[in-house]
Amino acid sequence: MKTMRKIIEINEDLCNGCGECVTSCAEGALKVIDGKARLVSEIYCDGLGACLGCPQGALKITEREAAPFDEHATEQYLKEKGKGAKQETADRYSGCPSSRIQMFGGSPCSEANRPVDHADQIRSTSALSHWPVQIRLVPPTAPFLKGADLLVAADCTPVAYPDFHGELLKDKVIMLGCPKFDDADAYIQKFADIFRTADIRSVTVVVMEVPCCSKLPIIVQRGMAIAGKHIPAEEVVISTRGYVLGRKEVAV
Repeated sequence: MKTMRKIIEINEDLCNGCGECVTSCAEGALKVIDGKARLVSEIYCDGLGACLGCPQGALKITEREAAPFDEHATEQYLKEKGKGAKQETADRYSGCPSSRIQMFGGSPCSEANRPVDHADQIRSTSALSHWPVQIRLVPPTAPFLKGADLLVAADCTPVAYPDFHGELLKDKVIMLGCPKFDDADAYIQKFADIFRTADIRSVTVVVMEVPCCSKLPIIVQRGMAIAGKHIPAEEVVISTRGYVLGRKEVAV
C-alpha cells in the first residue's frame, strides 16, 4: 500500500548520466540506464537525500504517494548485487584471454642489446608494466598490484593528454575504465577488494574535465572507505585540449 512520503525525483531533461548520484546512494536505489539516472524501485529509496548535489541540478526530494521504504528488502537487494558483481568478475577472469596476467619490463642488458632503428629514436618508450589494464579485468590478487602506486584513469585521458606515459604512468600500475558507462557498484567493490589485499601505497585518479568523469574519484573513495583504508590519493584533471587543469588531494 502506498503512503505519502518523501522520495527522490529525477528531472531527465537535466540529467546527463554522470552517475554521481548512483555512487552517493548507499541503498543502491539509483542506476544509470540508457544514459539517464533512474529509480530502481521506490522501496529502495529512503528519501533522506544523500544522493542530492547533482552537478546538473537534476535531483530533488519530493513528497508524493509511494511504496514505503523497505529496509529488509534493500539489504537483500544489496547482497544480491554484491554476489552478482563477484560472479561476473569470476566469469571474466576464467574465460577471457585478454585477462591473462602479464608483467612487462626487461633487464637493462636486454634493453641495451635491443636493435636500434630510426623509429626507435623518435618514438617514446611505453611505461606500461603489466596486462590487463581495464578495471573490470584486473583481479584484486594480480601480482603487479602488490605494494603498487596505483593510477586509476578514465579511459579518455590517455588519448587527450600527450605526455600520459612520461608524466603520469611511469612507475605506476594503471587501471582504466569509463565512470559513465561501466558498472559503478562493481567498481566500488573491486577497489574495496584491492585496497584490502594489495597494500597499495598511493592512488592517482586521472579524469577529464567533463561532468561524466566526476564520479571516478568518488568510486575510489567509496572503495577505500569500505576497505577501511587511508591511502594517499590525488586527483588530476585533464582538459579536452590535453592540458592539466589542476591537481588536488582526494579526501579519504
